[in-house]
Amino acid sequence: MPINTIQRLLLLCAIAAIATVASAQLEPGQEQQPATARPPLALTGSNLTIDSRLQSLAFSLLKGKQGSIVAINPANGEVLCLATNTPSGPNVGMAIASALEPGSTIKVAQALTLLTSYEVDAGTAVVCERGGTFGGTHVGCHKHMSPIKLKDAIAYSCNTWFLTYFQAMIADRVNYASQDEALTMWNSYMRSMGLGSPLGIDIAGERGGLLPDVDYMNRRYKGRWNERTIMWVGMGQGDILTTPLQLCNLAVTIANRGWYITPHVHKLTASSYKQYSTRHDTEINPIFYPIVVEGMRKAVTHGTAAAVNTPAFTLCGKTGTAENAGHDHSIFIGFAPMDQPKIAVAVYIMHGGFGADLAAPIAALIVEKYLKGSLSKASQARASRLAAKRLFAAQAQSEPKKAVPRPSRGK
Repeated sequence: MPINTIQRLLLLCAIAAIATVASAQLEPGQEQQPATARPPLALTGSNLTIDSRLQSLAFSLLKGKQGSIVAINPANGEVLCLATNTPSGPNVGMAIASALEPGSTIKVAQALTLLTSYEVDAGTAVVCERGGTFGGTHVGCHKHMSPIKLKDAIAYSCNTWFLTYFQAMIADRVNYASQDEALTMWNSYMRSMGLGSPLGIDIAGERGGLLPDVDYMNRRYKGRWNERTIMWVGMGQGDILTTPLQLCNLAVTIANRGWYITPHVHKLTASSYKQYSTRHDTEINPIFYPIVVEGMRKAVTHGTAAAVNTPAFTLCGKTGTAENAGHDHSIFIGFAPMDQPKIAVAVYIMHGGFGADLAAPIAALIVEKYLKGSLSKASQARASRLAAKRLFAAQAQSEPKKAVPRPSRGK
């Protein structure tokens, strides 16, 4: 039996075995949206939107690793790739139900929210000399120019910029009467980008992760919280959790400059057409998307993802690293081309290190395969090296994740 057929069957088995969807691993006191309950759908290879070429490549790249690769067509919400791997084999729950810290990938959503709801713009800068001190804790950062403005803060993933202005928004008493009002506004903007609740994919068992609101913060911290309590959310850690599917959909939303269509793995029928063809517009002012897109493009040309830059296509992306007590988790979201994008992708590799170590190069290969139809010889060699990398041993040696993020260095 051809390997592509085997891998397609693995996908179908994973989707069909919804009863085994992985439960999200939450910190004490954290909670997330309940799983969706959808009626079973007929599953055949012919009625799926999955691109078998991408699925095959994704499965090979995930060998020996725990993680997810999700790719979506921004124009219509069709899921092009939904590949997962765990020590016990593929499990679609890893992509649609595992609530994970997004790390610095969330900074693109934070940037859009701050531009819309707080007094920052493209020229707003912050002084950052390899990090800063917040609440008595030193938070490291990458080496970059200082002062640093928003586009470069995205490109070089400046923790100082995002911690500074996220805290400032929550503490703002000029535009908001209270921290409750500020957090409620922040939550509304973020939720409009598809975060905090299930997106509605046509697979049962999807979960919505965690997007903190006033009720959650009051319960978790017994009413004693302020901008310093929640500041880690500004850099994608602590009281915020997302699924790989949500991260890919976030990339879709930015690729489209402000809208998305509910992701789906089944081709549209008369009964599903309306639900899976309706455009969902965000609450973000459309004029702010270009600066974030430019920052994501610069991340690839000069910033944290520069190692995957190529003249073959204009990839825009954002790296992320979720700090972990053992080996950190490698994350990347992106889309290409920069204009009239055809594919958005999210890669989450548990214990994979920095976002640029594994997630970004894997994502670049997925994009190249889709846009070009095949990998160049250099990319084929890179794919072989990535496929040969095994992380399950490192994962087994890792300690359980700490409840409080370890902000010792920039990601």
